[in-house]
Amino acid sequence: MATTAIIPIHLSGRTLAKALKKSVAYIENPDKTDSGEWVSAYECDPLIADKEFHFSKNQYAAITGRDQGVNDVLAYHLRISFKPGETDAATANKIGHDLAMKLTKGQHAFVCCTHTDRHHIHSHIVINSTNLDCTRKFRNIKRSAFAVRKIADLLCLENGLSVIKNPKPSRGSYGTWLGDEKQPTNREKLEQMIDTALENCKDYNSFLANLKSSGCEVKQGKNTSVKIPGANRFARLKSLGEDYTEEAILERILGKRIVAPKKITPPLQNTTTQNSSSQPPQEYPPPTQSAPNRRLILLIDIQAKLQQAHSPGFEHFARIYNLKEMARTLIYLNEKGIGTREELDDKISEAKSGYNGRQDRIKEIEARQKEILELQRHIGTYSKKKDVFNQWQKLKKYQPTKWEQFRNATHPAEDYYEARRSDIALVQAAKNFFNANGYGKNKKLPAITELKKEYAILEAEKKKLYNDYRNAREDMIDLQKARQNVQMFLDEPRQPRQLERKKSYDHSL
Repeated sequence: MATTAIIPIHLSGRTLAKALKKSVAYIENPDKTDSGEWVSAYECDPLIADKEFHFSKNQYAAITGRDQGVNDVLAYHLRISFKPGETDAATANKIGHDLAMKLTKGQHAFVCCTHTDRHHIHSHIVINSTNLDCTRKFRNIKRSAFAVRKIADLLCLENGLSVIKNPKPSRGSYGTWLGDEKQPTNREKLEQMIDTALENCKDYNSFLANLKSSGCEVKQGKNTSVKIPGANRFARLKSLGEDYTEEAILERILGKRIVAPKKITPPLQNTTTQNSSSQPPQEYPPPTQSAPNRRLILLIDIQAKLQQAHSPGFEHFARIYNLKEMARTLIYLNEKGIGTREELDDKISEAKSGYNGRQDRIKEIEARQKEILELQRHIGTYSKKKDVFNQWQKLKKYQPTKWEQFRNATHPAEDYYEARRSDIALVQAAKNFFNANGYGKNKKLPAITELKKEYAILEAEKKKLYNDYRNAREDMIDLQKARQNVQMFLDEPRQPRQLERKKSYDHSL
């Protein structure tokens, strides 16, 4: 059994040589690879792999003339982690090497190193993004993680290892061996504490004060570092990602950046001791997604098929097939506590109501988000360009002198309008939008920060609704299939068909 991950390596503020050297040096660490015993490579020398990768980048730039700057992917870090005690270092290194070969089709150099310093053996592979002839880059497809997992599963089966049947998204550095019981990392805790500290702060100093009041230690120097309670070391804000750098936090305080607050999913608790009355009321009926082996399939319409071509063999198969599917349908209905057709109809109506309710709410949220973005754009335009518009209005009141009238001189407002036509048009469009939506003396324009917060809240709600929306749709479809199966099974004329077969059989005798 193995978990996998593929991570692109960027410059991240480093030089090309340092970025490659750091990536290769980490995976080749002698303390982790039994003094270099479990290091293998393809089309490169492990001792100077970073320099060879660097040289290929220069060759690629010279041949193609392409330069993606900070967005360029230098290499790909591929990791495959095995279940403790299931394999040895030699097999793990071979699987890691074969995984990289199948993924790159032998067109890219790579270094494969197996680490034995943990309780679970795992292999790290650094793949050069530039191919061997330095003319192309590795194409990291949109769902490459799934492709890597499929290849890894096949290699595990070939080598006699088990395969994860229902893999879950990784939440930590080495997969989810503990599943939903895995505790949140210190990084996740710190991100959540930063999100909480940003809720009620006016400037950067008040943000730091909120962090300290929550029990965090803060160090300020060239970079701001924070240590949460119980952690062993400080973490720089810029190491948490682009939404948590000092510049990003200032933008979030000023309302220039929207970031939906991150929520840490707590470990599953024993639901038998919980009081159901403590659960908050739900706006829509909760969807109950069927397990994969419980997805219903419609019964075969035997009579319609037999009208096309009489086949006793097919009829026998179809009847057995329908009996099996009907048994699964009955199990499904029993799990949902449905015993009559009326209860099934009520459940379908309830499922449709929940499905349509979520769909309508998603449309409302998207419409409101569109309004917020448009209002935000007009407010930003008006605040930036209103001085230009006011100056134009002021110049329109200017009365030309007799000498200017005699010379037929152009009015100053016209000259100003020609020079600032686009800015004035934008402000006029913003004013028209405000008037059309009732903003004026009795209705103040909302602050940008309020709009951004509202947008983030709506985005979080929409994301949750989309999840429930898909589950509600599948639940509704399963219930409708169950009703159709019940209708067809109960209304199928079985006895007359049996008599007809018996007569035809007697006649043949």
